[in-house]
Amino acid sequence: MTKSEIEASNLKVILHSKRANIYYLEKCRVMQKDGRVLYLTEGKRENQYWNIPIANTTVLLLGTGTSITQAAMRMLAMAGVMVGFCGNGGTPLLSGVEIEWLNPQSEYRPTEYVQGWLSFWFQADKRLAAAKEFQLKRCQFIEQVWQKDRDLQSWGFYADDDDIESAMHRFRQVIQQAVDIKQLLAGEAIFTKALYKYASGHVNMPDFVRLHDAPAGDKANIFLNHGNYLAYGLAAVTLWVLGIPHGFAVMHGKTRRGALVFDVADLVKDAIVLPGAFICAEDDLRDQEFRSYCLQKFTEHKVLDFLFEEVKRVSQLWGKEGPYHDGTVYQSQ
Repeated sequence: MTKSEIEASNLKVILHSKRANIYYLEKCRVMQKDGRVLYLTEGKRENQYWNIPIANTTVLLLGTGTSITQAAMRMLAMAGVMVGFCGNGGTPLLSGVEIEWLNPQSEYRPTEYVQGWLSFWFQADKRLAAAKEFQLKRCQFIEQVWQKDRDLQSWGFYADDDDIESAMHRFRQVIQQAVDIKQLLAGEAIFTKALYKYASGHVNMPDFVRLHDAPAGDKANIFLNHGNYLAYGLAAVTLWVLGIPHGFAVMHGKTRRGALVFDVADLVKDAIVLPGAFICAEDDLRDQEFRSYCLQKFTEHKVLDFLFEEVKRVSQLWGKEGPYHDGTVYQSQ
């Protein structure tokens, strides 16, 4: 074996749920050199090489002005790294082999989770029940993170504030009472608006309006877009590792083919990305500093562990021996 070749078995295996890195690169060339994946940046006097620790990386986002070699792509695939092409700042995703991403190919991913998912997915009532499961856990994760995150608390974000408790209570009632996805989506929209109002009020942005096509200088909206796409990357990795195709959504499927990625990312966006975007915008941080903030919080609150556990749990709810084969929805406390 030459220095430029490396066997997949020689890569140090780190569980995806324990990996620490997401990379966003622009204006560089990604290549393989001496058995490592590097990215090359051009300086005024000399070029510089920087190593990408692929065994400890989950997602690689390639922004404007980037290129990647076939050899580098092969090594990234062997290490199980999800690769996405995107525009400036990490949004939007532009292309991908499977809906949105260049997925590593492996015949050895587990089969029980996709089989469990498909055992209920073709029944509308069970898809609705699974969507409700995700939304209940979404609320629970907000409470879990906001109750112990001192950075958020220093800005006045508390899960037991009257406004948040009231919004949570109303949304949980909608979740329990919704008879179809349309009602659930309507309740989610109202809940999200309440969170935006709460967060913008804590950073002195009373006139905030959510804009997905944010103009230059609107850092809150820009950061929300950037952070959401980081969460999408983690969701895509979770689904790929568990072998569940992105098209089998339970909530957003009628609007995007890859909507299961959005269903899963919704579990963590409001707890971490939403407040972080407003706080970092108020502090006038740069894009890179905001991304670092998000990655730090993802690690601190064990986001990947949580996503894996929740997707696995929902995929097995209606198994032959499972306690929820009758369609009963789990009651989050």
